[in-house]
Amino acid sequence: MKKINKKYITIALICGVSLSSCNKFLDEMPDNRAKLDNEAKIDKLLVSAYPEVAYLVTAELSSDNVDNYGPTNPNSERFMEELFNWKDVTDNRNETPKEFWEASYKAIASANAALEAIEEMGNPASLNPQRGEALAVRAYNHFMLVNLFAQHYTKSQANTDLGVTYMMKPEIELNVKYQRNTVQEVYDYIVRDLEEAIPLIDDSSYGSTPKYHMNSRAANALRARVALYMQDWEKAVSFANASIGANPTSLLRNYVRIANDAVGSTGFGNGAISYNKSEEKANLMVATAGTQHGVIFGPYSFGSRYSHGAMLSNNETSLATGPYGKLASNDYKLRVFVYGGTNLDKVLFPRVSYMFEYTDPVAGIGYARGAYAPFTTEETMLVRAEALIHLKRYDEALVDMKRWIGNTLVRQPATFTVESINNWANGIAYSTALKSTTKKKLDPKMISFEVGTQENMLHALLYIRRVETLQMGLRWFDVKRYGIEIERRVLSSGTTVASVETATKLVARDNRAALQLPAEVISAGLTPNPR
Repeated sequence: MKKINKKYITIALICGVSLSSCNKFLDEMPDNRAKLDNEAKIDKLLVSAYPEVAYLVTAELSSDNVDNYGPTNPNSERFMEELFNWKDVTDNRNETPKEFWEASYKAIASANAALEAIEEMGNPASLNPQRGEALAVRAYNHFMLVNLFAQHYTKSQANTDLGVTYMMKPEIELNVKYQRNTVQEVYDYIVRDLEEAIPLIDDSSYGSTPKYHMNSRAANALRARVALYMQDWEKAVSFANASIGANPTSLLRNYVRIANDAVGSTGFGNGAISYNKSEEKANLMVATAGTQHGVIFGPYSFGSRYSHGAMLSNNETSLATGPYGKLASNDYKLRVFVYGGTNLDKVLFPRVSYMFEYTDPVAGIGYARGAYAPFTTEETMLVRAEALIHLKRYDEALVDMKRWIGNTLVRQPATFTVESINNWANGIAYSTALKSTTKKKLDPKMISFEVGTQENMLHALLYIRRVETLQMGLRWFDVKRYGIEIERRVLSSGTTVASVETATKLVARDNRAALQLPAEVISAGLTPNPR
């Protein structure tokens, strides 16, 4: 088995589990592709071009949004401990990086099969929407893979950093040798795919369910995020405008409706369901995938050893002294839930709904699933605000930041200006593990910025982004983008530090920030990430 894996890297790259499952996958594809001869069949195939595994838990546990509540809290699994400590993940669970890798490349294979079928039909104009969707989801899957399994894009090193393999055609043979593209090459292909895709996407082709596809707003939001990560500030602003418009007030989240749903003993679950409804205008796209997120970051004891608790909440995130003041849990329109578990208080927003798909209702077994919004009005608006700060267009950035504050908070700050942000940031020390604050050191070698107003505006923006994306995994990419250092600490209670793991501190461009490729892929011959 090992000898065959070394010879045939396709098996590990696309399938990543075993020879038997991959042979089955490869046996099926030629027959299915031979029948892709009309719009309805291509539409059906594109449903499988979205990954069936979510990245949320992997990214969130890797970030600085979780603390270790110590051995007296036994509620954890091995993969959680490995992710938290930036170790290579050896646990085989549905939530692991290996499973996300496999699901993403399977989704890419479906997109490529659809694109090839469209080309074989002569690229008719009637199939332009399907071609646009396939190109956009191919770009999205590669974008998530390169940001998890590679170093973050930096202009000085993207040409040499190992990225991932960008798959641009379906493979039905077992003897194809693959190489990892550089991070720069992957991003260039992503941009190329999206530039072709966006003009072709037609939301009307999705019928009554455009939110469950890479629709026009979502594709532009993705392009804006790609531009932000590439530090192409003007394009980040431009594509954010194309996604949500110059004034997205009418597209901001309806927290009144969510608050009405999130009441009583089932408030957290109902709030999460309401948060992810497709009719919610703020949700530019809605996805469902296999994930235990709703339990790990929900009002349950499972997984609570590595949690977002009172120490983080009170000093760094939702209930800390931010640029708009210090808030209580009821100062947010989206209710902040506090779950009292073993030696901690989980402090949570209901942002990912939890579902259970029974494969055998009698035996009570099945799979955990979740619904979540990969792209939202609020996050895209903050993408634009961050880009505007880098362009030193501070007053314009403030407009978007104020929109977020006005729609998110019950209690509004008396003033929110460049001056008030400077006063806030200048009055706060940089965060440490023993004395955490809302202000983390940013590495100017990762993204250049000026000390003073520009840095202070970035601190305010990143704090708001951290609150807005809490539990959604995007903070991990902000950590990588800005070279934010993380020292892991062990807490003996919700707010008491027992020890600090100084020796394992994560630094800018730390090798461990690029998740290790699945073992099967490495065994097949693909170059592993350095350790």
